[in-house]
Amino acid sequence: MENTQPPAEGDPLKRGEDGAEAPPGTELKKKGCKEVLGLSKLTHWRTAVFFLSLFLCLTIVFAFSFIIPCPVRPQYLVTWNRSFAEAASYDFLSIEHASDDKVMDVLFVLKGSEGTQNKSCADAGLPSPCVFLSAVDGTDGETLWDSPLAADLHWARCGLEGETGRSWDCLLSHADLLTAVDKHKGGVIWQQPQAGGLQSSGPVLSLPDLDGDQVGDVALVASDPTQTQVTLLSGKTGAQIGSTVRLDPTEAAHHLLHRTAEGSHYVLLQKDSGLYGLALWRIAAQARAGMEAGLKKDKRLEKDASATTGLVTIFQSDAMREVVRTEEEDESSSLLVVTGGEVALVGGQRLQLQWRFNSSSVLSQPSCGHFNKDGVLDVMVEEDIGGDTKRVAILDGKSGGVLWEVNLLASPNSPRPASVHTTNLVSIFMFWGLMASESNSSVPLADERRSYMLHPLFSKVLLESSNVMDHIITFKATLMERGRHAAYILLTGPASEGAEGTVVLSKRKLKQDVPLSRVLRIGSGSSESNEDIKEAFNRLRFSDS
Repeated sequence: MENTQPPAEGDPLKRGEDGAEAPPGTELKKKGCKEVLGLSKLTHWRTAVFFLSLFLCLTIVFAFSFIIPCPVRPQYLVTWNRSFAEAASYDFLSIEHASDDKVMDVLFVLKGSEGTQNKSCADAGLPSPCVFLSAVDGTDGETLWDSPLAADLHWARCGLEGETGRSWDCLLSHADLLTAVDKHKGGVIWQQPQAGGLQSSGPVLSLPDLDGDQVGDVALVASDPTQTQVTLLSGKTGAQIGSTVRLDPTEAAHHLLHRTAEGSHYVLLQKDSGLYGLALWRIAAQARAGMEAGLKKDKRLEKDASATTGLVTIFQSDAMREVVRTEEEDESSSLLVVTGGEVALVGGQRLQLQWRFNSSSVLSQPSCGHFNKDGVLDVMVEEDIGGDTKRVAILDGKSGGVLWEVNLLASPNSPRPASVHTTNLVSIFMFWGLMASESNSSVPLADERRSYMLHPLFSKVLLESSNVMDHIITFKATLMERGRHAAYILLTGPASEGAEGTVVLSKRKLKQDVPLSRVLRIGSGSSESNEDIKEAFNRLRFSDS
């Protein structure tokens, strides 16, 4: 039967506010209100988190906008000059990061009784005159440091620090000493007497670590008419590693270190009969047994090595003159071989001949840049064509064919050509001489020498800059700051190397010459105005690759 008894007073959930029985579903409604209350609290928390995140974001924006200063680009002079009276200099110029700013600095060697910071030879305990390795700031030409060394200088090389673990970047051969110098402060890291008994015939070779001290080592190649010898030195201390390695009795004029596609290192030796390679592992094994264990061997090249000398023939010529890299800082780059009658390209990966270009007589060391947009470096050469005239030609890097040429008067003391890469996939070429139409017959040719700039996209015109009257010791066009600030550096002084006189070191921004340059038409087909040509040079953006 149906239960008719009223709910008990102890059962309040079943009664209304007035004591009557609560209708069905009231219990669920009250529970739902509690859940809504919980969601309300959660919403407040979400709102608080949102405003806190917004506050943090605004704080970070404020900090980067007003508190943390933006990086300041170095303020450089577009041109500067430094003059040194009663001094001498050498054919050495290196562009390195010696200071903490983003602009490259200039290292050169000055000979005299006093350096650029009023440091005398006597202050360093050296007889006068002595030589000073000096670094000047690329922004304004002010001296960063001087490092006095005993005279006289045989050779110098910088740019050796790299990824080798060495704490020094420059190595100089002077007097009877080898000295390693820190490029950032100019301090001497180590100094050793010349090893091996012969004066090294050229700059040092930068090697991988051979003695296991986690620091890259170096090699010196020395020659006389009866022999060529290789001495390995510790990059950490300069001490000799093992014994001196004596090669076959033939003098080597120049040398390079090359790395093949297999990762094997070869010392390339230039001799009267051509260019030859000797594996570094062979040299290391002769210097100290077992030291070759960590060095790779190129099986393909070793098949062609001489059974008696170990030499691999790379290029044969009876009139060998020089060999240079297409890319100076790349040990695997292709090689340009210059002989008495040709220029040849040897591929860097497999050391095989790529092409030959016949030439009557090459006047200067070739230079490489991008003339066309195929991604392969092209080659600028200067050859003597007689009658005080030279032909400046750009050769295709793939085939060796002539892409561009012009004839100039061969002014004496003209530096080698140079180039600077741009973001347009081409390079700006710079070379020296004198256009025949610009020659002043009343002035000796030796006193007339001008610089020219070539834009490959406007190959029918040249920009001609003013004459440089002083004797040029060395010249370099380069990128002073990443992505911008291309400039050229000139070191001028007495005509004889090491002779005393007035030495001038100067920097000039490449674009600085554009407004003052003359636009010369060298062929038909150029419809652009002079202003358009100059504007194209002014719009250039430079690249380091």
